Amino acid sequence: MSRLSIEVPGRAQTVVEELYRDVERRISASPPGICPVDISLSFLHLCHAQTCGKCVPCRIGLGQLTTLLESVLDSTATLGTIDLIEKTARVILDTADCAIGYEAARMVLMGVQGFRDDYVSHVERGRCLFGLDQPVPCVALCPAGVDIPGYIALVRAGRCDDAVRLIRKDNPFPAVCGYVCEHPCEARCRRRMVDDAVNICGIKRYACDHASKDAAPPPCAPPTGKRVAIVGGGPGGLSAAYFLALMGHEIEVYDQRPQLGGMLRYGIPDYRLPRERLDADIDFILSTGIKVQTGVSIGRDIPFSEIEEQYDAVYLAIGAHNDRKLGIEGEDSAGVYSAVQILRDIGEGNAPDLTGKRVCVIGGGNVSMDATRSAVRLGAESVTCVYRRRMADMTALAEEIEEAAGEGAQLLFLQAPVRVEADASGQVAALWTRPQMIGPYGTDGRPKPRSADAPEFRIPCDVVIVAIGQEIDAQPFEQVAPVVRGKIQAAADAFVPNTPHVFAGGDAVTGPATVIRAVAAGKVAAANIDAHLGYHHIITTDVDIPPAHLTNTPACGRVELKTRPLAECKGNFEPVKCGMTEEEAQQETSRCLRCDHFGYGIFKGGRTSTW
Repeated sequence: MSRLSIEVPGRAQTVVEELYRDVERRISASPPGICPVDISLSFLHLCHAQTCGKCVPCRIGLGQLTTLLESVLDSTATLGTIDLIEKTARVILDTADCAIGYEAARMVLMGVQGFRDDYVSHVERGRCLFGLDQPVPCVALCPAGVDIPGYIALVRAGRCDDAVRLIRKDNPFPAVCGYVCEHPCEARCRRRMVDDAVNICGIKRYACDHASKDAAPPPCAPPTGKRVAIVGGGPGGLSAAYFLALMGHEIEVYDQRPQLGGMLRYGIPDYRLPRERLDADIDFILSTGIKVQTGVSIGRDIPFSEIEEQYDAVYLAIGAHNDRKLGIEGEDSAGVYSAVQILRDIGEGNAPDLTGKRVCVIGGGNVSMDATRSAVRLGAESVTCVYRRRMADMTALAEEIEEAAGEGAQLLFLQAPVRVEADASGQVAALWTRPQMIGPYGTDGRPKPRSADAPEFRIPCDVVIVAIGQEIDAQPFEQVAPVVRGKIQAAADAFVPNTPHVFAGGDAVTGPATVIRAVAAGKVAAANIDAHLGYHHIITTDVDIPPAHLTNTPACGRVELKTRPLAECKGNFEPVKCGMTEEEAQQETSRCLRCDHFGYGIFKGGRTSTW
């Protein structure tokens, strides 16, 4: 008989592994609004099943916690039960032998402290506090609340014009978002339970690419005689302007740049967002009768007090156009640029010549990826992106990181810049970095890097591009609105406290964010400015949504947008992504499970047709 044998997973273990993958998919597809106490109990059951049963805290303690949580959900618990849950979890956390036990206890403890009101509500009223205003996961996670299942169904029916009309009910930048949206709507797509999320962003782009280009805007409400000034012509400001114009108000947009678009024009390169698509969205918005003044800086060219006096309401939607400094030696050397300035120059048609240059880009966000990939297109001999954390910690979209590497850029992780070396003429010669190693987790949920016991690293280069973040220029508004840490303080309804009729939103309030969040801020501001002016206009559309297909939806791969070959990308800023074909769009739209019709979606009404 053999002393050893090769272990082969049995049928039972193979099935269990498949069940693990199913559970993982279900967790990733968990929609917002689920009872947090119920979720905690479900995770606790799973943790209890994972224990080896060796130590008492796991074997007995987790079982007791399970019983206590069940009593809360059954409405048989008392307020003292909640205190007992917290006490029991603390004991297990302090005494369990392994991570299975103490991490399970930590999860329960975190829940008791984080949503204690929900526990109390279950005990006192037998119900959860969590309200589910929008039961369709993709719509709930879209900041602008776009009717995603609706426009997917319209694209499937071949009605791209109606799909775009439906999108514009909540988002006047359908084409822009079809190209550059971060698509948070896909994060909890229920299709993940079957295979993978629907490519919502790709379908939106297909709809815009195949819709007619001469569509007319919906009719505006009768004139109200009210005048509203929008300070900032980016996505947030123009979204507010569009909706307020539809409500019948007279709108005038002020922007300090020569053309409208904000960071869409001066921060996102053409290879990601073609200028003709941006201009088409802006032209559609302006066709509602909005007046525009470009090349005007409020607070400098025109006093803000003058704007306040002339208009019935003012919306501050200034973007984050100022760069942040590294604060290291040699940062003022010739050849050190900010990514914001580089991308702005490209947007204005004054792209720098980087032919034959060795370029270092510092940062790990989307702006750093834009600068990295732009440098490749501007003819750089080599491009190195330096980041002080790991790849997993980068805030840039995963697809942007992957495509930057595919285009030939070198990604250098766990290297913190310490100084810029300059030659005798003051020109950049190298970037010096200090090797890092990953350390404990910080308050932002990411592990913090710390200096490693290793010598400094020299990266020869001719150009250094700094992309470590942006800030707004709030100085002209400090006398009018409260500014804390470079952000204008505004309420959730966008109103700026202690002002007569000033509102603010987008990057000006939150700091640098995404296009769709700016659009959402503009939508919120428009609704509340309209109410502030004494009106309650309704934004709606007459688009009829096709009925759901009563067919099976077997597992099917997700259609991804194809990328142009590297050889075709160098030296030009033509779009790098190719849109879906009709065949691909039909297959991808058929993967939508129509959560607006089936299950809880139809129970709650399915969709919000007006706002």
